[in-house]
Amino acid sequence: MTLTEYFSLVNLQARMALKADASQYFLGYIWWILEPLLYVGVFFVVFNIFLDAKRADFLVFLMCGKLPFIWFSKSVSQASSGIVANAGLIGRIDVPKSLFPMAIIHQSLHKQVAVFALLFAVLVLYDYQIGWVWLWLAPIVVVNYLLIVGCAFLGSILVCFMRDFSMIITLGMIFLMFTSGIFWDVRTLADPQMTELILALNPIAFLLDAYRQVLMYGQPPDVTLLTMVGLGSGLMVAVMLGTLRRWSKLLALKALTA
Repeated sequence: MTLTEYFSLVNLQARMALKADASQYFLGYIWWILEPLLYVGVFFVVFNIFLDAKRADFLVFLMCGKLPFIWFSKSVSQASSGIVANAGLIGRIDVPKSLFPMAIIHQSLHKQVAVFALLFAVLVLYDYQIGWVWLWLAPIVVVNYLLIVGCAFLGSILVCFMRDFSMIITLGMIFLMFTSGIFWDVRTLADPQMTELILALNPIAFLLDAYRQVLMYGQPPDVTLLTMVGLGSGLMVAVMLGTLRRWSKLLALKALTA
């Protein structure tokens, strides 16, 4: 299978899954943006009204963090079960095992395009100025995508060996949600060294902060950290892809017998 054929098949699977998913609901494709909006709405009420976040721009701050995080968490969580969920198909034909998590990742990517369009509309509505610095969104999104692919590949391998890892991944996403600065600003910590440590060790916290720096404050992200996260994510993708190819038959057996 050539690379072109591979991505054509991935895209076809993603589009078919999107149509099938939309057909199950009355609102159909509207759920692409309605679901993340409801997530944001719930956390806005809890943290801004009940807990008094004391930020005039809290809604935009929350959206710039929560919407990219939903992309990461849902993509990784769902794609991690991509191989075992297709055990029946794997038992009949020999295809690259990475095809299944990639199809789910691209399904989420299509939805995220609409979500980012909504986010940009809200920013314009709140008088945030579009400038040249927004061009930094391109490398940030690419790095974000690579991190999703790398983590999803790793998760899909682990879930093949032990289904329990799907639960661990879900719990891990909850941990990341509260430790990556979605509801609080990592740059307002009393200890600047703690801020630097979190941004250096938690790539999700760094990426969410990078989105905010560009979209809200008109500042470019830390290029050094962005490069490091990008290279690390790319290396993870390469290693996991090689593992998926090398263990193809073993993963198929594990998926069928799990």
